[in-house]
Amino acid sequence: MDVKVIGVMLPILISLGLFAMIFGIVYLRSREKMAMIERGMNPGIDVGKPVSRNYVLTWGLLLIGSGIGLFLAYTLDATQYFSSRDNDNPAIYFAMIAIFGGLGLFTSYLIEKKEAKKEAGE
Repeated sequence: MDVKVIGVMLPILISLGLFAMIFGIVYLRSREKMAMIERGMNPGIDVGKPVSRNYVLTWGLLLIGSGIGLFLAYTLDATQYFSSRDNDNPAIYFAMIAIFGGLGLFTSYLIEKKEAKKEAGE
């Protein structure tokens, strides 16, 4: 195939694929709700999902942890560990962001668990 033909067909195929995916999701969701109504169930209520009120705390601690990890990775990269090399080392950035972001999420979990115990004990 010619490059010009591919350049014209690619946006058309991507648009059609995106439309088909959205249409399929909406169609299957409505079919699922209709099946629930036929069986006498209420499709508007998700019974199995617990409601989390602390999503702001979770996102905040995740972003704070990622920021601290990025800052520490830059500090390590610029000062002592990798200053003698000519090339960059992106692995330390990804590792520190993942480690400190995970610590932020774990801290959020511990705070939410402590609040849940306090609410259950009252």
